[in-house]
Amino acid sequence: MAIGDPLLTDLYELNMAASYLRRGMAQQATFSLFVRSLPPTRGFLVAAGLEDCLDYLEQLHFSSDDIDYLAELGYGTDELDQFRQLRFSSDVWAVPEGRIVFADEPLLEVTAPLPEAQLVETLLLNQVTYQTNLATKAARCRLAAAGRIDLVDFSLRRTHGIEAGAAVARCSAMVGFVATSNVAAARRFGLVPAGTMAHSYIEAFPNEQAAFRAFAEDFPDRVTFLVDTYDTLRGVQHAIEVIRERDLGDRAAVRLDSGDLADLARQTRTLLDDAQLPGVRIFVSGGLDEFDLEQLVIAGAPIDAAGVGTRLGVAADAPYLDSVYKLVAVDGRPVMKLSPGKVTRPGAKQIFRAPGLSDTLALRDEPRPAEPPATERLLVPVMAGGRRMRARDALAVARARFEEDLAVVPPGAAALTNPRAPRPAVSPALEALTARTAAGAAAGASGHAQP
Repeated sequence: MAIGDPLLTDLYELNMAASYLRRGMAQQATFSLFVRSLPPTRGFLVAAGLEDCLDYLEQLHFSSDDIDYLAELGYGTDELDQFRQLRFSSDVWAVPEGRIVFADEPLLEVTAPLPEAQLVETLLLNQVTYQTNLATKAARCRLAAAGRIDLVDFSLRRTHGIEAGAAVARCSAMVGFVATSNVAAARRFGLVPAGTMAHSYIEAFPNEQAAFRAFAEDFPDRVTFLVDTYDTLRGVQHAIEVIRERDLGDRAAVRLDSGDLADLARQTRTLLDDAQLPGVRIFVSGGLDEFDLEQLVIAGAPIDAAGVGTRLGVAADAPYLDSVYKLVAVDGRPVMKLSPGKVTRPGAKQIFRAPGLSDTLALRDEPRPAEPPATERLLVPVMAGGRRMRARDALAVARARFEEDLAVVPPGAAALTNPRAPRPAVSPALEALTARTAAGAAAGASGHAQP
């Protein structure tokens, strides 16, 4: 992503922004970004993507080349001059990364002059939606592993683009993956890079033993032998020979990449233990997702770590979220949409969270409920006047938030199959504003003046 590129948007955003500018419509507007409903296999979401959004907003500007291109598209001189001067100058409230959230709850709200707030819609939806979906998929893998299997991101070669691969590496680390195969992402985000060898490496040598010996010689402190190129259990035996020859001990691991992984892991563990190599770890891979991991755990397979790739990187079972970015107030006037199945609630929002992730959707200026006393506000100010209010969060900070929420996520929401997704309650004040605004909108639609 080119940070601050204003053309990373849909054309209709530019059209609307230009029209607002042409008419002097620069009143303050609030837009709310949320997910209407969760996919059937999701009982919760993990908020992510905020930090990249803030980077974008801070650096948003139109270059001379951008203005020249917009002139070619037919935009007029007056709005081009205003685009040239446009910067994001306003406020953002958001749920910090790593928090567990639910449908209807704003992940982010922008309050800015109408053209600014409109223009940034596409980029904010893109980043928050995609990264939240990735973090949620990775969190489900983490739940499936049940604390028994270390998880490694193997997704880069199958993600939908290079930036997507970086996002998977970061989001999976946020929810507890221990490493990534993506070397650039490891350097960029301070992660642990991890990797083994490919079947092509084995095939390039005269035999499996020669390949294992060469690799052990070159990388004696990080040796994982891929043992299923020809015959898995014979490959394990060849790995044992080399581990003993070079006295690798618990610096070594074997990787199973095909077949009945639970059964092969048991047989592999027996061979390693019989060889007095209890410290050699068993690593598995090969098209895994949370459902496979859950079955391996249920089967009691003696697996130490797993590489999760394709199905994580594209969130295969639920590759998109029903996310929206809706105008909820303009020039101090609450607004809402009345379309069937797509009704929105007016006004800037707050989410009050009670113990056990029990949430209430409320208006931002409502006082915190007196009961229970532990209620917290999930939406916090993160940008004022177009500038961050704090430094970019370290991944460890987002990880700590996730761990705290994960520890109390309702069992029904955490279920991998047929989860029961909680929905927030709605405060009386928000319900009342919704009813008044809906009545006024309906009257306006019918040709009568709004009250």
